[in-house]
Amino acid sequence: MISKYNGEAACVAVLPEVPETIVKDMVKVFKLLSDETRLRILLYLTRTSELHVRALCDILKQSQPAVSHHLALLRVAELIESRREGKHNYYRLLPHRFQELLDLVFAAVPKDERRIRFEDYVLSYAPEEELV
Repeated sequence: MISKYNGEAACVAVLPEVPETIVKDMVKVFKLLSDETRLRILLYLTRTSELHVRALCDILKQSQPAVSHHLALLRVAELIESRREGKHNYYRLLPHRFQELLDLVFAAVPKDERRIRFEDYVLSYAPEEELV
């Protein structure tokens, strides 16, 4: 498709539609990730199988109520889950939720074009079954 921009002809790519539900889900997740504490919690959880709330409080140097609030938001978004052992709560990452979101974002993109460019960096996406 060719259109005019400042009086000059420009090529405009025809892009696939992105469903509103996907956009809204992504906005919710990115809002959650835009908070430094929640992002740090997720990063710490990627490095271990699970963490106790008290350990997160010590690592983050924050109170238990503050950390618990962030954990509750992440749990409601289904990014993490908890398990109780006696009086203690342990949290772990739910990587399938991230995978679901990426699957939705890249669903309409041809396999050989599944990448996003960030200046000098390129994020590419291929589900594991495609890598085998």
